[in-house]
Amino acid sequence: MVGLLMTRPKAAGERFVASLGAACLKHLTVISAPLIQPEPLAIETDVIHGSDVIFTSAQAVEFVPSPSKTKAQRAYCVGEHTTDRAQASGWLAECRGQDADALVASLIQTPPPSGLLHLRGRFGRGDIANRLTAAGIATRECIVYEQRLQGYDHVKRAEIDAQRSLIVPLFSPRTAEQFVNLAPYSADLHLLAFSNAVAEPLMGMKAADLKICTAPTAPVMRDMVRDAALCLARVEGGAEAQ
Repeated sequence: MVGLLMTRPKAAGERFVASLGAACLKHLTVISAPLIQPEPLAIETDVIHGSDVIFTSAQAVEFVPSPSKTKAQRAYCVGEHTTDRAQASGWLAECRGQDADALVASLIQTPPPSGLLHLRGRFGRGDIANRLTAAGIATRECIVYEQRLQGYDHVKRAEIDAQRSLIVPLFSPRTAEQFVNLAPYSADLHLLAFSNAVAEPLMGMKAADLKICTAPTAPVMRDMVRDAALCLARVEGGAEAQ
C-alpha cells in the first residue's frame, strides 16, 4: 500500500479524501495529520454588519456571523467551495477566481458598488486589502481566526515512517513550511503542491518528485493524487511480484 498524508485541517482533509473515490482509496493508506489548527477569534459583529466582504477561505465563512437579514450583503470569494459555503450561510456570494491574484484582477475590472471587508486568517498571502485600496476600492481587513501549527504525535510519526512511498498533497505555503520543518522522512516522498508559492518551501527537500497543480483548484489536486496513487500502485505491485 501507498501512504497518503493529509496535512489539512480535519474537516477539509476528510472532504478531500472522500472526493478521491473508492477506486483510488483501495490503493492508499490514509494518514490524517493536520499541521494547522484553525481557531476562531473574538470579533465585534458591528465590524461586519452591513459590509460587503471578501472570503479567501471557507474557514473564514465558518467563523463569522451570518449576514444581516435586513440588508443583502455580498461576498466575493476565492474558489467554488468557499463560494458554496458563503451562499449556504446567507451571503450573496460569487466566485471571483481561484486565487488571490485572480480575485484582485476581477474586482478591479468589475468594481463592487461599495467598499469591502476582507475576513481572513492570521496568515495569508496576496496583500488583497492594500492592492484593492491602491486601485481605488477601499478595503479593510479583519482577522477572524488563528492558524496554529501542529506537529506529529508518536503514533502518526510511526505511521508515516512505516510507508515505503508517501503521497503528500500540500495546499498552503505555511503548511508546506511546517512539513519541511518536521523532516526527515524515511519514505519516498511524492510531493504535490497547490501552487508555485506552496512549492517554494519544498524545493530543497529530498523527494522522489515534486509536482505543481496546473490550476489551484481541488479537482486538479484530486486528479494529481489519483494519478500518483495509480502509478505507485503499479510500481509497488510490480516490485512485490518480483
